[in-house]
Amino acid sequence: MHLTLNNGVTMPAIGLGVFQSPPEQTTAAVEAALATGYRHIDTAAAYGNEREVGDGIRRSGLDRSDVFIETKVWVSDYGYDETLHTWEKATGKLRVDQLDLLILHQPAPDRFEKTIAAYKALEALLADGRVRAIGVSNFMPHHLKHLLDSTDVVPAVNQIELHPYFTQPDVQAADAEHGILTQAWSPIGGITFYPGWGEDRKNVMEDPVIAAIAGTYGKSPAQVMLRWHLQQGRSAIPKSTNPARIAENFDIFDFELTAEELASINALDTGVRNGPDPDEAREERFAFVIPEA
Repeated sequence: MHLTLNNGVTMPAIGLGVFQSPPEQTTAAVEAALATGYRHIDTAAAYGNEREVGDGIRRSGLDRSDVFIETKVWVSDYGYDETLHTWEKATGKLRVDQLDLLILHQPAPDRFEKTIAAYKALEALLADGRVRAIGVSNFMPHHLKHLLDSTDVVPAVNQIELHPYFTQPDVQAADAEHGILTQAWSPIGGITFYPGWGEDRKNVMEDPVIAAIAGTYGKSPAQVMLRWHLQQGRSAIPKSTNPARIAENFDIFDFELTAEELASINALDTGVRNGPDPDEAREERFAFVIPEA
């Protein structure tokens, strides 16, 4: 299943995420995902595993054109010239000549003028064909408005925390208004551990509403949640390094949720974020330097 971005580029709806995947496990995870049928890999400079993603793609034996590669610019590389150089760092590690989707990792509102400059560099990379699409991540509606007021190209994608317990309807509505595809990170429940955020959270994987729907179709809660994303037109990038789980997360094309089931999952929203607040400045984390190689 593919989604068409606002510039006509098509992107596989389901991708493998590699956030917090140790580099020594990432190559095998990517290789397993591509063998399963995935054709979209989502990584980031700040994950420290772009090189291993590239190794996994090459080991798969697939043509470069068959795999949609998405990566992200980290805040310490914001600024016009710095972001142009980020493309060189990313393509060098991935060992490719073009990126399919390059996005800004955070709005970083404490230095938004550098965020704008970074996005203008993405526009330049798009114009000369070094990337096929550009976008953002963790942008709230007010960040989007500021960006759109200051730049020319509407982002193709906004990647945000989105799962049944945190659906961000205001962000989804703002994305839809501007023709921006909403892409879900932590799509199967916000269970990734963020030190300092969400220690008291409930695990949506154990939610009885989702468990009941899963039982109806003989599917897992994770499969139900991923199907929920797809049927509502979103991209989702579940993360795993377990080959069986990677395969399970892709096995979601043989059933369809009813409108009532979709509504019942939507109703689980608590409004509680598990990851960091995009409006908070995180100076120490934002200062993390991305290695050249």
